[in-house]
Amino acid sequence: MKKQGMFDRRGGKSPDVAGSPVQVTAEGRTRHEIARLLLEQGPLSAVAVAEQLGISATAVRRHLDVLVADNEAQTRQAPRKGRRGRGRPAKLFLLTEQGRARFGHAYDDLAVSAIRFLAEHAGEQAVKAFAQRRVSALVGPYREAVTRHTGAASRAEALASALTREGYAASTRTVGTPGTASAPGAQLCQHHCPVAHVAAEFPQLCEAETAAFAELLGTHVQRLATIARGDAACTTHVPAEPVGSEGRRQHTLQNVDVDSATSNGGTSA
Repeated sequence: MKKQGMFDRRGGKSPDVAGSPVQVTAEGRTRHEIARLLLEQGPLSAVAVAEQLGISATAVRRHLDVLVADNEAQTRQAPRKGRRGRGRPAKLFLLTEQGRARFGHAYDDLAVSAIRFLAEHAGEQAVKAFAQRRVSALVGPYREAVTRHTGAASRAEALASALTREGYAASTRTVGTPGTASAPGAQLCQHHCPVAHVAAEFPQLCEAETAAFAELLGTHVQRLATIARGDAACTTHVPAEPVGSEGRRQHTLQNVDVDSATSNGGTSA
């Protein structure tokens, strides 16, 4: 089956040939919407996708089969809840790296080559400085929109909105603070990363991003998962505490207590 042309990070259709845009069919739009749901919320079952799009599960499965055949999606077995029943276990679908390319992975190879050259000729500190400058340019325009909020959770929501505008499909959700019985915190989830392929080789990009998030949110944050490491989303835990240095100090002391009481010295995603 002939594959559709690439989509840019904001979901627009890119022409296959300069000056000759490809017509997007209704079927192509539906498949793209299914792919976007898998990007933002995956892994998902065919039934869950059908419910959100308001179309039949049979139609969704047909599109999912095409995505799988084109190596744009893959399946995993859904975790069982309760007693084991009869029948085949439900399948969950999620995008592959090739599937994520629908939403913007252009110039990855060029970027990797350029940073390799930088590392070889200017050293590790140059790569780190580049990563810091890049993330500063990314979130800098949104500083006032984020820091005008007084709580870490509300700042996280504002940051998620900013990241979504930059193509990261970000969201937040309320969760319990890892390893503690204290007030819940928030998780900042980035369901897409335009530089995931580059960050897989140069983790300095992720490290600089995490440090910038901590500075903007005014509190210590903990990176739990990254797309660059093969996870479904980049997930950052934001503790429920006042912003500013006092909040960071309290969180650091709390982590010391938690680490001394656990065998693995922390939490896992």
